[in-house]
Amino acid sequence: MQRQWNDSIVRYPDPAIEVLDPRFKAYKIGNAVVERLCTGMRWAEGPVWFGDGRYLLWSDIPNNRMMRWDETTGAISVFRSSSNYSNGNTRDRQGRLITCEHGARRVTRTEYDGSITVLMDSYQGKRLNAPNDVVVHSDGSIWFTDPGYGILMNYEGARAEFELPTNVYRIDPQSGQATVVAGDFEKPNGLCFSPDESKLYIVDTGVSHKENGPAHIRVFDVADGRLSNDKLFVDMKPGMADGIRADADGNIWSSAGWVGDGYDGVHCFAPNGDLIGKIHLPETCANICFGGQKKNRLFMAASQSIYAVYLETTGVQWP
Repeated sequence: MQRQWNDSIVRYPDPAIEVLDPRFKAYKIGNAVVERLCTGMRWAEGPVWFGDGRYLLWSDIPNNRMMRWDETTGAISVFRSSSNYSNGNTRDRQGRLITCEHGARRVTRTEYDGSITVLMDSYQGKRLNAPNDVVVHSDGSIWFTDPGYGILMNYEGARAEFELPTNVYRIDPQSGQATVVAGDFEKPNGLCFSPDESKLYIVDTGVSHKENGPAHIRVFDVADGRLSNDKLFVDMKPGMADGIRADADGNIWSSAGWVGDGYDGVHCFAPNGDLIGKIHLPETCANICFGGQKKNRLFMAASQSIYAVYLETTGVQWP
């Protein structure tokens, strides 16, 4: 049974939420449906929840703006324009917005007064490519990917030559100095920590760059600001992942797309890598985050629209 997305009323249970393994049944709520909160973007990315303000922010990259959805009123507004073609967003442990900017090729922090601090725009004297996605560790360190999609074309940034490899970086919270924690990705993309931060999951979307490129999620052990014990977590072909998040049980929720019906949306993987459930969407999904008052609502930035669904699990990202 397929969901008819032009219907205003959805019969419970929503067929867009598919149980593939009994382990997923615990997370599906029978009388909760996937809701489209808004549409009208060109490429929605980087959703981030602000629990203290009860609103969601996200990037609309080609339109060079950041958008805002208010949970209390449902109102949609422009949060920032221009946004330097912002992509991934998160919050630090002080609640400040951390943003990856394609256009300015940098990672920034928005201070409480609205001013913007540049955290990193170069490495060893060379400009970053186009930072993509970002997470913050509990020790305050900032980890981000730099695949360079924003300099491949003018649509999501400005075409330019690569000055650096496609690295994954860590910014030290005390010194502000950056180190390369992984340098063997074709196109490092989404990333997230496990609930106890002992593991880091990193997406490679190299298949978007070359036909036989990688389309998988790798997992590393994390200790003392370094990565080790690299393993394949899951291969996403025939499609690919993008943004990812962990829930409190250690499941990995991954955006998925570029295949069509039956694949596009969100895939949920158990900690051992088994695919246990799917949330089907009528659009390619780029990124996700948990939010809502109880952090039990999954927000999905999918191409032109933002979707949300309540789940019987919670996210672990700040706040």
